[in-house]
Amino acid sequence: GRSLRSVQTMIQYILLFSRQGKVRLQKWYQALTLKEKKKIQRELVSSVLSRRSKMCNILEYRDVKVVYKRYASLYFCAAIEPEDNELITLEIIHRYVELLDKYFGSVCELDIIFNFEKAYYILDELLVGGELQESSKKNITRAITAQDMLQEETENPKSTQSLLEEMGLA
Repeated sequence: GRSLRSVQTMIQYILLFSRQGKVRLQKWYQALTLKEKKKIQRELVSSVLSRRSKMCNILEYRDVKVVYKRYASLYFCAAIEPEDNELITLEIIHRYVELLDKYFGSVCELDIIFNFEKAYYILDELLVGGELQESSKKNITRAITAQDMLQEETENPKSTQSLLEEMGLA
């Protein structure tokens, strides 16, 4: 039989960058030095940006396969093992963009810049350790909403107080 590993796609790292080459989000699922990360960013951003729009969205880079997709002014880029499935990776990228769109309305580069912690949180709900954790957009959206409510309560102590009063605990 097939092992679970052959079905599960392992993402090594994800980079989001602009058409100008500015990295807007990076998530590393393997241990690399800062110097190695910077080199990978520089080389990969340059490689992807130099490709024509009609070219394949998959390229070989060092010992990984890089799958990328451009949405508006942002490139979403994921590095996977050579034997992993590129189409599943494209689907994971697309799912992340759908979640960002759902949260921000229609996501744009400025949303990522000014709300990077939320973009990371959404990514962390989708992927853990470079592997798909949750495929349900509804479940991820529910978790994000709960986290927003919790954050709102901690930032506004009065609402916590009134919540405790409503529950008859204050």
